[in-house]
Amino acid sequence: MRDAGLEQAIRAAGGVASLARALRIAQPSVSAWSRIPAERVLAVEASTRVDRFILRPDLYRPSEDQPALKSDIDEIDQLRAAEYGLLSLLLGKAPDSGTLSKVATLKGDASDLGMAHVELAALAEATDDRAVSKEFFGLFIGLGRGELLPYASYYLTGFLHERPLARVREDLDRLGIERAGPSREPEDHIAILLEVMAGLARGDFEADFAEQTRFFERHLKPWAARMFADLEMSQSARFYRAVGRVGRVFMELESEAFTLSE
Repeated sequence: MRDAGLEQAIRAAGGVASLARALRIAQPSVSAWSRIPAERVLAVEASTRVDRFILRPDLYRPSEDQPALKSDIDEIDQLRAAEYGLLSLLLGKAPDSGTLSKVATLKGDASDLGMAHVELAALAEATDDRAVSKEFFGLFIGLGRGELLPYASYYLTGFLHERPLARVREDLDRLGIERAGPSREPEDHIAILLEVMAGLARGDFEADFAEQTRFFERHLKPWAARMFADLEMSQSARFYRAVGRVGRVFMELESEAFTLSE
């Protein structure tokens, strides 16, 4: 069921198809929305002239330019959200040439994560989208199945669609987080879990830091670092070995940080 803000935007645009064209995205993506995704609010406002507060009153206050829930998000949380978002983007689908170009601009310092960024950026610059797409297919899709199955259920039980997936769905429902877009992947896919953590870190949802800790501890800490380590060690991967390194180091840092915050 669509919320009131999305319904008003669709009416203002002249229908789902018109709104999708205005946003330059596929019509099925808009059709799948139950509410306007946080990252699309300003574009929808510009296209329909419906105020952002009406579109997403949970994020914006009336007659103010800044999101209500994001005003106190500090720089560290913004960087954490960007890291989660980057990994989610690269693991959700094979990156196109534009995405690779952006990844190639990553900078790094002498820390483990900084050096992993430097390696990833160098590989992004040295490869092309066709090669990475072929690598992605072999790793995660394959003929029958890929080399890796990036799902919590598989890593924790050896099977797909098991209790870990049910726990993810329970927590998403409790947090009021609904899926948007055409993806049919189970919610315990690594890219989806990382996307949720990015939203929690950005303040997209009405959840405090304790909820971030709980979600990470329940749905990522038990298996994500191991999955990234498997990716890092894959002999068939090149670009994605660097993705694995970034993910493993970041998961270890997050695990340590959440433990220290307790």
